[in-house]
Amino acid sequence: MIRIGIYGYGNLAKGVELAVNAASDMELVAIFTRRNPEAIKTNSVMVPAINTDYVMEWTDKIDVMIICGGSATDLPRQTPELAKYFNVVDSFDTHAKIPEHFENVNQTAMVSGKVAVISVGWDPGMFSVNRMYSSAVLPNGKDYTFWGKGVSQGHSDAIRRIPGVLDAKQYTIPVESALEAVRSGKTPELTTREKHIRECFVVAEEGADSAKIENEIVTMPNYFADYDTTVHFITEEEMKSEHSGIPHGGFVIRSGKTGSNGEHQHIIEYSLKLDSNPEFTASVLTAYARAAWRLYEKGENASSVGVIVKKGEKSAFLSADFTNDSGLEDIYADDIGDIDLLKIGHHGYYGSSSKDFLKVLKPEIAIVTNYIGKIYPNVKWNLTMVAKVPVFSTAHRTGIIATFTDNNEIILTQNIMM
Repeated sequence: MIRIGIYGYGNLAKGVELAVNAASDMELVAIFTRRNPEAIKTNSVMVPAINTDYVMEWTDKIDVMIICGGSATDLPRQTPELAKYFNVVDSFDTHAKIPEHFENVNQTAMVSGKVAVISVGWDPGMFSVNRMYSSAVLPNGKDYTFWGKGVSQGHSDAIRRIPGVLDAKQYTIPVESALEAVRSGKTPELTTREKHIRECFVVAEEGADSAKIENEIVTMPNYFADYDTTVHFITEEEMKSEHSGIPHGGFVIRSGKTGSNGEHQHIIEYSLKLDSNPEFTASVLTAYARAAWRLYEKGENASSVGVIVKKGEKSAFLSADFTNDSGLEDIYADDIGDIDLLKIGHHGYYGSSSKDFLKVLKPEIAIVTNYIGKIYPNVKWNLTMVAKVPVFSTAHRTGIIATFTDNNEIILTQNIMM
C-alpha cells in the first residue's frame, strides 16, 4: 500500500481524501492542517488530523505527500520545503511562474533524492499533454485553450487572500465568438482578453473598502490584470444559495492543415465538463502520487551516465546517480576497475556505494556533493570503515576542484564558490 499524507485541508484536500480512500492500492495515514486539528471534521474517522508543526515526525511514515495549498502564496513556499523530506505532488497553476517554481522545487529534490511532481491537474496538467500531442500530430497549425464556464479554485483563493474579503468565487467564461471562430477552422490571433472574461462574486467584511478590494482584484498580475474582469459584491446568504457549487471545464482545440498546399483543414478538440473542479483535480493529483511513488521505488537513477576521467597514471569515476538498487554498480564495476578518485553516486543517499562496488574500485579519495551528515549511515560505513577512504564534502568546503597534475598527483582546491 502507498502511504499518503495530505498537507492542507480545503476543498482540494477533501477531494484528495475521497480519491485516496477509493484507491485499492493507497492508504491515507495523516492529514496536516494549519488550523486547530480538533476544529476540522474529516471524512476519514480513523485518520489523524495533525497540526503542520509536527509534519517532520512523519517523514518515515508517508510515501507521498499531496500538497493542497494555494498557488498564490502557499505552494511556492510549501512544496520546496516539503520536498526536502517527502516525495511530493502539487497543483501549482500560475502558468507564468511554473518555470520559477520548477527550479525552486527541483533544486531541493535534487539534494534530498526525493521525487517531486508539480503543476498536476487539468490545466496545467492534462490540457498540457493534449496540447503537446495535438501539435505533434498537426505541426502546421495553432493551439487554442478555453476555460469554463466554471469556478477557478486558484483565482478564487487569490481573491480570498485580499484583506477585507470573507469569501469569493471567480468564474472563468470563454468569449463565445472567439470559441466559435476557432471551431469553424479559423486561426485568429487572440489576446488573453479576447478569449476569456472573469466574473467575481465577493463577500466583503463589514466596513471593508469595496472600491479598494475591487481595484486589487482587477489589477492583480497573473490573475486578472490581463482580462476584462467584473466584480460583484454579494451577501454570505447569496454566496451559499447561488454559488455553492464548484463546476468547471474547458476545451483544447488544435486547428491545423495538411496537404501539398494546406488544402485540408483538421480540428482536434479535447474537452472536460466537471461537476466538481476540486474533486476532479484531486483525482489527477492522486493518480500522479501513485506515479511518483513508482518512480521513486524504481529509481530514476537507472538512466544515469557515469564518466571515467584519466590523466597519466591517475583516474577518477564520476558516478552521477549510480546506485546498487538500480543495478548499475554491479553491471559496470569491473569495467570501471581500480580508480584513484570517486565522486560518490546519488549524493551518498540510500543504495549508493555498496561494499562490493567499493572493493572493486578501491578509491583513495572520495568526494560527495552533499553534507557529510546527510550521507546515508550505511553508505558512510561502507566508505569510511570498509573502503577506508577519506570523504570530502563540496557543501562543507563550498565547492571542490580536483586537479590531475602532470606529476601524477591529485590536488584538491576548496572554497571555489566564495
